[in-house]
Amino acid sequence: MTRPAKLSEAEIEYALGTLPHWARAGSAITRTFAFRTFPDGISWVSRVADAAERMDHHPDLDIRYTKITATLATHSAGGLTALDFALAAEMDRLAK
Repeated sequence: MTRPAKLSEAEIEYALGTLPHWARAGSAITRTFAFRTFPDGISWVSRVADAAERMDHHPDLDIRYTKITATLATHSAGGLTALDFALAAEMDRLAK
């Protein structure tokens, strides 16, 4: 399996422009999702887990009651890749 290519700064800025709720955090991107109830958030995590498995790309998730913070980076590439932005978009879609 080939390692995904690390994005340039211009590519990262462009991709972030397509994901308005995500922010740069060093060599990663992050977003905090808020849910009405704890079970709603856990249900979302389960759907994200399925998507992440299909993509073979896994987020760091920090669960704090009804708020879940997701952090994405491609550690094998040493930064951000198209996979991070694709999974972020899918996580946004699943949160709707």
